[in-house]
Amino acid sequence: MLQFYFLSILLNLVTGLVLFCETDRAQDDFSFSSEPEETSSGNPILDLMESKNFKLVLGVLSVLVGLLKLLSVVQDGVPVVGDLLPAVAGLVGGFCVLLQFYMETNSIDYAPNGLIQKLFVDSRRTIGICCLVVATLHFVFPRAIFL
Repeated sequence: MLQFYFLSILLNLVTGLVLFCETDRAQDDFSFSSEPEETSSGNPILDLMESKNFKLVLGVLSVLVGLLKLLSVVQDGVPVVGDLLPAVAGLVGGFCVLLQFYMETNSIDYAPNGLIQKLFVDSRRTIGICCLVVATLHFVFPRAIFL
């Protein structure tokens, strides 16, 4: 269905931008001080990308559309394999955003195990670039196998 095609492209682009442009606040030690932190950067788009609610909704939608892309392909495509890379990019990118949301909102000091830390936290900029590239290729070549 074309709706999932365009939704997959849009969510992969936005997820890639969020992961690529994200600051390293998720990896910093959280200090619970009584002083209010300045959260506004002056740019409304960057403020939206830093919003915790936005990250939660983006992560859930990316994972959901990634799962649905495994089942629905662009017109006359091969099921499952036809849109494999956009589906995997949506699943991995959505998981990264959800993990980042969890690490930012959790009041307990949480450190993921070594493999999850290495794959999904330390290399989130690389995953963001991959999401951007996959979304662009999926837009340019809609009927290509794996794209």
